[in-house]
Amino acid sequence: MDDRIQRLGQHTAQTAPAWAITALGPVPVDPAARRDWARGAAPIAAYREMYGYDHPGDPIGPEPGHQAPDQRSAWYQAFTALGRANGLDVRAMPDGRLWLLRDTYAAQTAWAPRYTGKELRLSRLGAFDAALGTTRADAEAQAARKAGDHDRAARHEHLAASYRAMRDHYQQQQQALAQVMAAREEWEQATAGSRRLAIAADAELRRRHPYQKIEPLRSAEPAPVGDTEHEQAHPAPGQEISQMTPWTCGLPAQPEEFRAALHSRQALNASTADPGWNGLDILFSASRTSGQAAILQPPKPAIAPSTRILERAAEHDAEPEAGG
Repeated sequence: MDDRIQRLGQHTAQTAPAWAITALGPVPVDPAARRDWARGAAPIAAYREMYGYDHPGDPIGPEPGHQAPDQRSAWYQAFTALGRANGLDVRAMPDGRLWLLRDTYAAQTAWAPRYTGKELRLSRLGAFDAALGTTRADAEAQAARKAGDHDRAARHEHLAASYRAMRDHYQQQQQALAQVMAAREEWEQATAGSRRLAIAADAELRRRHPYQKIEPLRSAEPAPVGDTEHEQAHPAPGQEISQMTPWTCGLPAQPEEFRAALHSRQALNASTADPGWNGLDILFSASRTSGQAAILQPPKPAIAPSTRILERAAEHDAEPEAGG
């Protein structure tokens, strides 16, 4: 596997694709610099090949979600090879700033809408299958009525009604889940820069302190839908269907809550001179109201003027003003 990754780096240096030039700059002519360039391109090329990312200009694309840990780990390795994030070179930053940038990762992921892509896909499939079941049950009921088998017709009519309820249930879920996923896509775009800066800061700290135990970056976003919640959201035909299962009750409110948080952060970003530090400004500003200092300060002491100063001030006031 290591040999394959090395060969991918060498091949990238020979072909110089657009994504590699974007990520690492032109291929150097000097043999030693060329080898270093190929070594940096290797994990990026390996990630693109392993996970089928074929964008011609973007080296590695967006950060994978935490539901794909292997791909996420490979993406981090490729991202570390890039060296720069959003035009800021974290290699020149002191450790204190790097730790602060790293800490913004949890703050930015904490307000992410829940990932419901899998449930959205299953709800669409469920609505399609339920509609198909409705059509079949109606056809069976009609054929039974023509044959004079009214009991069989009643059974299929009841089944058709059950399938219609399932279809409506899935369509209701689909609408709510689609709105949540649209909100999540907005979140991914809004926080892409700050999350990449945090990842770059983490990688730089690990490079500087290889023997220091640094906890891995952990996303604070909500966990994906579990198996129990999945079963609640997908009832069997004939099973009683509630309008909204417990975990879907809060779905309609999530997009509104997210957009309120997004507008609040955009207002903070608008007042920031350096867009590369938005994550830090948001982190600190969100924890205090306007007018509060970042650190609790004691009251400033009242400094009384000396006696000599008071005497000179009295003498100045007693002197007549010079005429013009």
